[in-house]
Amino acid sequence: MINNKTHFLNLLENCNLCPRNCSINRSAGELGFCNSSVDIKIAKVSLYYWEEPCISGTSGSGAVFFSNCNLRCVFCQNYKISHEGLGKTVSINRLSEIFLQHQKRGALNINLITPTHYVPQIIEALKLAKNKGLSIPILYNSSGYENIDTIKALRGFIDVYLPDLKYHNDKYAIKYSNAPNYFNTASRAITEMVSQVGKTKFDSNGIIQSGVIVRHLMLPGLLFDSKKVIDFIYTSFKNNVYISLMNQYTPMHKSFAYPEINKKVNPNHYDSLINYCLKLGITNCYIQESESSSKSFVPDFDLGEI
Repeated sequence: MINNKTHFLNLLENCNLCPRNCSINRSAGELGFCNSSVDIKIAKVSLYYWEEPCISGTSGSGAVFFSNCNLRCVFCQNYKISHEGLGKTVSINRLSEIFLQHQKRGALNINLITPTHYVPQIIEALKLAKNKGLSIPILYNSSGYENIDTIKALRGFIDVYLPDLKYHNDKYAIKYSNAPNYFNTASRAITEMVSQVGKTKFDSNGIIQSGVIVRHLMLPGLLFDSKKVIDFIYTSFKNNVYISLMNQYTPMHKSFAYPEINKKVNPNHYDSLINYCLKLGITNCYIQESESSSKSFVPDFDLGEI
């Protein structure tokens, strides 16, 4: 178990931040599955308007897209940064400045996107920024493939968790993300997230201040698996968390090698999943329009403002 009194950066000397458990010394230049060193690498800093309404509002979410990934799904729309490592190296001090700049420009929150493999550095940057007046909510936007001790280390630093819950059946997790035991691992991590931040809360303008939104990206042909994911979320947390049902899947990157997912989601299947949620009694749920399934929503990783 991670001891909060331990200097977080020491965790990089025997890195087991994620379920890959590489046990390598990133401080000495060794690279594990995520291909990340001790340095922070980010690919985009911007006000982002394409999250759920309670996150982006009208002012935008203060997005920080981190390079590399501990999951690397074959269909990843951000493959240029997750698989190919596009990005720019920044210091912990610079990352803290980016957080403060987001707040100054009116961002509603700090949105840490794919942050798992940089948790120790992020914690140190948050400490610096909070000492200089950072006060807007901090969002942890992840794949859900998390070691529970890493999530426990974030207690007190994160206000809102935005985990994916991608698969229920392990055969899909292994086939499309090379992530054995994904569901059991992610479900335990999400349970810890909920225990930390409690029931979801919003301000008077409907902007999220604390809580958990569990995202599920529906994949072509996997309606049954999606229903199993929804069953777990509602059985475990009822309406204390929000669910975000996403139909934005667009075949990209390596998905072309998998004919069964080299297509968009059947709209009737997505409607069936929505109706399934209604029958269960789910009330706190975001859904997407069919227009969301488009390459136009993929961010342009221009390395600007870094």
